[in-house]
Amino acid sequence: MNKAITDGLVLMPPPFSAGLTLWSREDGTPGSGSYQGQPNAALVSSDQDFGGCLELQKTETTQKLRSFAQTPIQPGLYLRVTARVKAVSGNLPSVRIAAWAGDVSGQNVVGLPQTGPAVALTAYGQVVTVSAIISPANRTGVTLPWSLQSVYAHVGIDLTGANGGVVRIDDIEVEDVTNIFIRKLMDWVDVRDYGALGNGTTNDAPAFLAADADAQGREILVPSGVFRLTQDVTINSRIRFEGTVSMPANRRLVLTRNYDLNTYGQAFGTELEGFRRMLQALFYFTDYVTLDLSGRRVEITSPIDVAALCGLTTFANRRGIRNGSLIAVPGAAWTTDEFTSVATYATSNNLTLTNVANVANIPVGALVVGTGVGREVYVTAKNVSAGTLTLSQPLYAAAGTRTYTFRRFKYMLDFSGFDLLSRFELEDIEFNNLGAGSAVMLPLTGNTQRFLSCTFNRPQDRAITSPGAGCQGMFVDMCQFLSNEQSVAAVDRTTICLNINANDVKLRNNRIVRFAHFAILHGSGHLVHANHFFQGDNTAAGLRRAGLVFTQTNVSTVVTGNYIDNCFIEWGNEHDSEPQENGEFSFGGLNIVGNVFISSDTSAAFRWIVVKPYGPGHFLSGFSILSNSFRSVSAIVDRVDMVDTSFAALDFTRSRNVRVEGNSFNNVTQWIINPVQVTHTQNTAAETWNVSAGGFVPFGARIRMVEAVAPEGMITNAANAGRYIFPYSVPGTGAGGNEAQVRWGEAVRGKALVTMRMDVPA
Repeated sequence: MNKAITDGLVLMPPPFSAGLTLWSREDGTPGSGSYQGQPNAALVSSDQDFGGCLELQKTETTQKLRSFAQTPIQPGLYLRVTARVKAVSGNLPSVRIAAWAGDVSGQNVVGLPQTGPAVALTAYGQVVTVSAIISPANRTGVTLPWSLQSVYAHVGIDLTGANGGVVRIDDIEVEDVTNIFIRKLMDWVDVRDYGALGNGTTNDAPAFLAADADAQGREILVPSGVFRLTQDVTINSRIRFEGTVSMPANRRLVLTRNYDLNTYGQAFGTELEGFRRMLQALFYFTDYVTLDLSGRRVEITSPIDVAALCGLTTFANRRGIRNGSLIAVPGAAWTTDEFTSVATYATSNNLTLTNVANVANIPVGALVVGTGVGREVYVTAKNVSAGTLTLSQPLYAAAGTRTYTFRRFKYMLDFSGFDLLSRFELEDIEFNNLGAGSAVMLPLTGNTQRFLSCTFNRPQDRAITSPGAGCQGMFVDMCQFLSNEQSVAAVDRTTICLNINANDVKLRNNRIVRFAHFAILHGSGHLVHANHFFQGDNTAAGLRRAGLVFTQTNVSTVVTGNYIDNCFIEWGNEHDSEPQENGEFSFGGLNIVGNVFISSDTSAAFRWIVVKPYGPGHFLSGFSILSNSFRSVSAIVDRVDMVDTSFAALDFTRSRNVRVEGNSFNNVTQWIINPVQVTHTQNTAAETWNVSAGGFVPFGARIRMVEAVAPEGMITNAANAGRYIFPYSVPGTGAGGNEAQVRWGEAVRGKALVTMRMDVPA
């Protein structure tokens, strides 16, 4: 640092040869006496040591010499005043640097030291150098520590001691020596001092690394310029950017002490590129496991392929992004890519499409759409030479050759380039899609990804997509999903919050507003708890869509404590290439417990729980609907349950372990319960009593078992004589199988409480 160079400050007093009118014999203030015409002062033009100089005889106790020029004094500026003096004749005096301190009003700042230490002249002709450092800073090494009140100085020297001696004085010098103090004063090193050019082309990485190695606790300064770094650079010191850096896409800048968006944004010129480079460094930098946006917003102009950005395909250490907002800037970069192709499917190789036309055009992560294709089936891999595509799920009715559509949605953060990524976390992030693009695509495989307290605002197509098994053990907790289709009728919506392909996912305490579906769930072991998902619309007697869609038969899942509003639970097996029952576990393991189900202004045909077999032979085996509240507002619903027989019916002759108890029903015409308890009154004596369960049997199933027959009062014959006999039962009688016969062995009449079940114990 040299302000004479950088700021153009005039520090040097005039040379003596410029005239003695410029030099004062007092304090140097305006109006004080000069040495012009004084008998004890003369100019010497050719001294053997000094060249031009001033010859001065000491005639006063303190012989003063001051420049009339004002030398500026500034905060952070350190000035060294130097004088070279030699005795010529007479008494030998002492010499010292002296300066008069002036304030903004031209007054002397009293109380400040204004003279330096005196040095005695001990021999004639011997050149003696005296100096002093002046600065407003009171630091070690400063001879004259002044205050901020002082803004200029009249510099010079004093001769003290015996009078009569003659001395010669070389031109007095003032130099900026701030660089001597800069290490302790500024606590930084400049990369230019280590060879950095900042011209945008020369590789300045070695200079950055050298500055870091030498910093020793000081901060690194990157001044104005564009500094090209053509290799990976890790800086372990604090760093500050006035200029910017440029790097190849595959090179990383790791700032271990400044891992924050402000610094990276300054380093790369924009917050977006800074965010991208922070994300790139996150997968290599071990001191930080979280990219903290510090509450800042970053505008994303195009999808970020995280794996390509980082140059990795596998990563299994915990990493995360938190505390900020990512905003999709609308533009062509978010437009969905769509391809149509003919391909062949065989159930014997149920995760593969073969003979795919134009297979090279179809990207991994594309949604597959076509006849016989279930919801949320994605391309997980392709083999161009073999002409094949690998799918995330089987197709339920697509055997043979047909045309498919492939749609590749665009995501703000796309992790699908990872073959394996585990334990990645997104916390307190707003994905503000503004109807442009989707939010997050998960890796192809991995486990325990975590979304906590995030907001997904107006995704164009999807909020969270799992194209493969990267959703294993995923957590989605306390998130809010706001649809881009708020005003669209429920049956016309296309956006989906999320889909699941693997096991053990936790969906908890989320709020979901007006999507086509909340979640499409394959796999088992899920916990769906305390979510509020509502999917109604403003249409009178409107149709509704499923909130939760289970796509396999045995799910081992608990749905509990949710607020399920104007949507329903659909349970099918659309991700099964052979959807008929063939000895596997059938529909079971689903526990719907303690939820609030509500609908408003729907048709009477609306149902909250729908089982949809995609092939024949399936049955219920281990299914509970317990302690739920079903309520319809502004309309009456016929019943809460149904079997969608679009493809096949359920086999109710095989129902096992079905519990439907403790539920409440409001504005629901037909309640359901299992077991069903019916009070049957037989007024005419008969050997066989036909007892009907009516519409109380869940899903319109048949009666498989009579648990108990408890007479109320006396059982009598036609003559009114009491009969003490024990009946037997025949379940599943009647046209719909929803009756049971109670047979007494003789004609009797009376009243009995009959407990019947649609199932039998396993």
